[in-house]
Amino acid sequence: MSDDRYIRQSILPEVGTVGQAKLRAARVLVIGAGGLGVPVLDYLVGAGVGHITLIDPDVVSRSNLHRQTLYRENEVGQPKAMVAADSLSHLNPESKVTPIVAAFDPDNASTLINDATVVIDCADSFAASYIASDICFSAGVPFISASALGLTGYAGGFCAGAPSLRAIFPDLPDTAASCATAGVLGPVVGTMGAIQAQMALSVLLELTPSPLGQLVTFNANGFRFGGFRFDGAGEPESAFQFIAPGNITEADCIIDLRGEEEAPQLVHPNALRRTVETFDIIPNSGQRAVLACRSGLRAWRAATKLRETWQGDLALVALGDISIEKEAL
Repeated sequence: MSDDRYIRQSILPEVGTVGQAKLRAARVLVIGAGGLGVPVLDYLVGAGVGHITLIDPDVVSRSNLHRQTLYRENEVGQPKAMVAADSLSHLNPESKVTPIVAAFDPDNASTLINDATVVIDCADSFAASYIASDICFSAGVPFISASALGLTGYAGGFCAGAPSLRAIFPDLPDTAASCATAGVLGPVVGTMGAIQAQMALSVLLELTPSPLGQLVTFNANGFRFGGFRFDGAGEPESAFQFIAPGNITEADCIIDLRGEEEAPQLVHPNALRRTVETFDIIPNSGQRAVLACRSGLRAWRAATKLRETWQGDLALVALGDISIEKEAL
């Protein structure tokens, strides 16, 4: 290993040779290689984190370039995970980045998380965030999650002895915007990604106070940082769980909440098509209700409505790009 590559951090008493060895031995899962993931990857690879698994299904687009500074014009159309891994190998060949060109979903989530020292959620997706938090909470794996939109953002450390994401965000909003519909400034999302990277390094180096149980907020309109500790936050008594489409069965009561123009083909041959506004179905006794939409947001809203009159087994399915950006409803 180069003696001078990490000298500016290894001279810190909080790092030293022992801390550098911890970083080299770490296995980090990064979900998403977009605006949050790019600074996270740059800083973790630069710091000498030994093993990073990067999962992202998307390709580089020109609209990414103003904030995702790892990518270049001539890489438009190429898979982000592959481009990022190649670029990062030139930044630090001592850090191994394993790219996976796929969506993060309930089918692969447990396997990926169980192999990780820390999980970093850079997907900016409702479904991906809750899926990852649920598994991390059960497995005792630290979970660093963030979101940025417009001129604001937050980052927080969850699980592994701290409350889960659901403890702070038990419910989804009634409507949602995305970077595509509401916009975002590059430095805002970069700021939140940098905070995620610092939180992850703090966990790996076992610094105190721990970032687990801490939420940091940023508002670029006025340059204001805020935040709070949430160590004592309680977990919700019940929570809607996401499942993979392949886990839908013939016996389920399946409702597809996407419009026919959005999705001509139903999620399952037995599925019924409804909207949140026209949702009027009560499953039979003993049936599981499975509610499906693109991002999970409409499924969550319909599930909330169903819970008012029915207390049976219920699951949500996010069918679209669940690991990229929050969709507009």
